[in-house]
This record gives sequence, structure tokens and C-alpha cells, in this order.
Amino acid sequence: MSGIRMIFTLIMLSALGGLIGCSSGASAQSSITPGKGLFRSHEFRGTLKALPQWARVLDSAEAQTKAFAACDPAQGVCSPSALSWQKAIGNAAGLPPLRQLQEVNRFFNRWPYGLDIDIYGVSDYWATPGEFLRLSGDCEDYSIIKYFALRKLGFPIDSLRIVLLRDNIRNIAHAVLAVRLKEESYILDNLTDMVLSHHKYEHYVPQYSVNERYRWAHVTPGALD
Repeated sequence: MSGIRMIFTLIMLSALGGLIGCSSGASAQSSITPGKGLFRSHEFRGTLKALPQWARVLDSAEAQTKAFAACDPAQGVCSPSALSWQKAIGNAAGLPPLRQLQEVNRFFNRWPYGLDIDIYGVSDYWATPGEFLRLSGDCEDYSIIKYFALRKLGFPIDSLRIVLLRDNIRNIAHAVLAVRLKEESYILDNLTDMVLSHHKYEHYVPQYSVNERYRWAHVTPGALD
């Protein structure tokens, strides 16, 4: 029973806690068997309650990306953000799905990495697509802009998740975008232009993940004693 109670405690802490940044969080050790979820975790699906930063992004993202797409350079002056968005979508449109992932990942990884405290004046901030295109951001912000670019390219909601995790090599918190194609999940990471299976990232320990519909808590072989 102690193991079950510990799993429940971890899930509740994940559900009640705030969003992690890219340089905080703590790792744990354990020996439970690998799961079938992302990064071989056990997944527990819940609601999007208590995620105010993600809710704020969702409230703004659709209107922003529609405005970017609607801007016609031939009819007037488009903002640099709109032109960048149109180029990202145009470069990837019509490619096979895996090539679209690679193109979107490569395109947005060109933006310079910046800390939330330096850009937005707070320790943890989730940027909307428009904010990222103007100001850039940190790991979750790359994941957010890639998420909405792939949605624009036709990827279904259920195939996409922003994953908050622990990088056990760098010993920091991190975020990536996971994309399901057929029977495999691929990772779009601001640290590399390569798009690889989630099974290649044994040093990544997921904490929770989100899309527009749900939130998942993750328990991994490295999460329990």
C-alpha cells in the first residue's frame, strides 16, 4: 500500500503545484517498472484546472495566429512576427509529417534562448505565440510556438503535448513538445534540431504534460522508492 499511496501523493502534488521553470525542480530515485506512456512513464490523465499560465496562452493563441496568417504583405505592412509565422507554416506545408516536425523544430530553434526573468521580469512565464515571436523565451515557450504551428499545419490536438520534465544530465527542469505519429512519439527540443523518438531520451524524466484538452501526471521508474 505504501507504493500506491506514494503514487497518489505525487499525482496530487503535481496537480496542485505550479508550472516548473527551465532551471528548477528536483529529481527522485526509484524502482517501479517502466510504463507505456511518454518516456516510459505511467500516465494519469486529469483536467486543465489550476493551470493559469496555460489558460492565458490558450485564450490568446488562436486569435494571434489567425491574425498572423491573415496578413497579406501585398496589401499592406505585415509585422515581423506575422512574416515569421507565415514563413514557418509555408516552409512546412505539404511536407510529409515527420519532415514537418523537423522543419518546425529547426525554424523556431533559431530564436535566441532567453530567461523569463530577463524578458518578462518574472521567474516563470509561458509566452503566447505572439510574445515568443517578438521577444523569444525559454524552453516551454519554444514548445508552445511549435505546438500551435503544428496545429495550424493540421496535426490533431490528441497527437500533441507540451511536456514538463527533469533533465537528469544537466540537473535542471526542462520542457519539450511531444508529437505522436502512428505508433511513435517524437520529441521537438530547443536543444537540438534533430527530431528523435522519446525512447532516445533516457535522461528525461517527465513530471506532467498538457494539450488543449487534458493534463497528465507522469510517474516513472525514477520517481518512487
